[in-house]
Order: sequence, then structure tokens, then C-alpha cells
Amino acid sequence: MDGELGDFLRSRRARIQPEEVGLASHGRRRVPGLRREEVAQLAGVSVDYYIRLEQGRGPSVSDAVLDAVARVLCLDETEHAYLLTVARPHKKAGTTRPPARPRVRPGVQLLLDGMERTPAFVLGRRMDVLAWNALGDAVNGFSALAPAERNIPRQVFLDPAAAGFYPDWAAVAAQTVANLRIDAGRHPDDPRMAALVGELSLKSEDFRRLWADHEVRECAFGTKRIQHPVAGLLTLPYETLTVPTDPDQTIVAYTPEPGSETAERLTLLGSWKATTAPTTH
Repeated sequence: MDGELGDFLRSRRARIQPEEVGLASHGRRRVPGLRREEVAQLAGVSVDYYIRLEQGRGPSVSDAVLDAVARVLCLDETEHAYLLTVARPHKKAGTTRPPARPRVRPGVQLLLDGMERTPAFVLGRRMDVLAWNALGDAVNGFSALAPAERNIPRQVFLDPAAAGFYPDWAAVAAQTVANLRIDAGRHPDDPRMAALVGELSLKSEDFRRLWADHEVRECAFGTKRIQHPVAGLLTLPYETLTVPTDPDQTIVAYTPEPGSETAERLTLLGSWKATTAPTTH
């Protein structure tokens, strides 16, 4: 993920017009947004210092400077946290071998299985799908996929059926990339992340375009619509919970309003699922 800090700062500079931060715009500009010297001036640092920061040569940069840059670039809370992460990555020595596939604790799987009326699953790094319950599988079809294919970005961008499965595919795709980039910033030396981004960039023009936007956004909660082949249209509010013993694992639970049409369709889908073969995790 070399150059991520500079690419991110340049993309944020490009979206800020001088007038938005109290600067006069004189004549035509060769590039959109703020110049580096303008960001430096408004943040209260030297131009040389800011240039070194964009070039990734400022490992000892203080929180105060990063906070000032975030203020000038009008970063939201998620973008600000991302800036702090990529400006000072925590590199681990001797991690040349990709880590083993993470395991979900038995207690977490029991928790999922106990949520009989709630579709739920666990996401790990790179948005890999690590575990699910029966109704989560009925909605998403995880058990039908090979383990290497159980990955949300891969499903969104490489599965030909994804556009029909997600009626709001463009919004889902943008959110997926924005969330994936946060994970990439937290783990800059993850070879599997680099391989995933490389493959998606090669095979999907949409992913390539969205990845170049450098948007960062958490998928903490929201609503997703799914056009299910058996249950029909499902409108699924969702909540996410981080597993306390493993901050890289997140439980995603769909929470439709009780008595709603989607809740009734999920009940029917659960009954249909119960007649099929048991799934394995």
C-alpha cells in the first residue's frame, strides 16, 4: 500500500475549493482544489514539511499537525481517523508469510446460531466471510461458495449476478470499497489485501474507478436492499458489532422491523432453509 498517504491527501485536496477555506482564487488553476502550499499555510506548517508528509517521509508527525491538516481538508470523523492510521502505520517485522485463515471462536458461532430469526454473519479482514447462521446463509448463500470466494468485495464486483442481487448496486459498491480501504490502511503490509486489490483492479473497471477515489467510510449501520431469488425483495436494516477479543472480526446482523413485509419473508425463507441440507462453516 505504498504511497497511500500521499494519494489520500492529494485526493482530499482536490475536492476543496479555495473559497471554501477563505482563500481568494486568482485565475485558472492547473489542478483542481487546494495547492500544497495553501494547505501548509492554513495548517500552520512549512511547505517543505507538508510536502514531506505527502511523500510519506514524516513518520514522527504529531497529532497536532495531522489534526490541523484534517481541519483544513474538512475531513469527517472517519477520514480523520484514517489519516492518523496511514500517517503512522504499525509495521510488524518478520511477517513475510500470509497469516493463517482466522478462526471464529465457538462461542461466537453459538451466538450466531442462537439468533434464529436474525440473518447474521461474521466478517474478518478484507471483508472475508468467516461464519454465519442458517438464516444469514439463506439470504446470502455463503455455503454454496468455495472458501476462497467468501469475500464481500469479490462477490460485489466479480459475481455477474451481483447487479441483480443488489437493486442499489452502485451504492453498495461504493460503500464496499470505502470500507475496504479503511481495512487496507490498518494493515498496510497485508499481502492478501494487496492481492485482492490487484485482482479486483484488473478484473473490474468499476472497482478500479472507485478505488482511485480514495473514499473511506465505515459500514457501522445502515440499510441494504436485496432481491432474493426465493424470498423476493428484502429491505434489511443492519447493525455491526466488533468482537471484543478480535477487533478484526465484525458481526453483521440484519434487523428488519418485526411484523414488516421483510420480516415475514425472512420467516418463510427460514422455513424453506430448514428443508434443505445443513450448512457447514
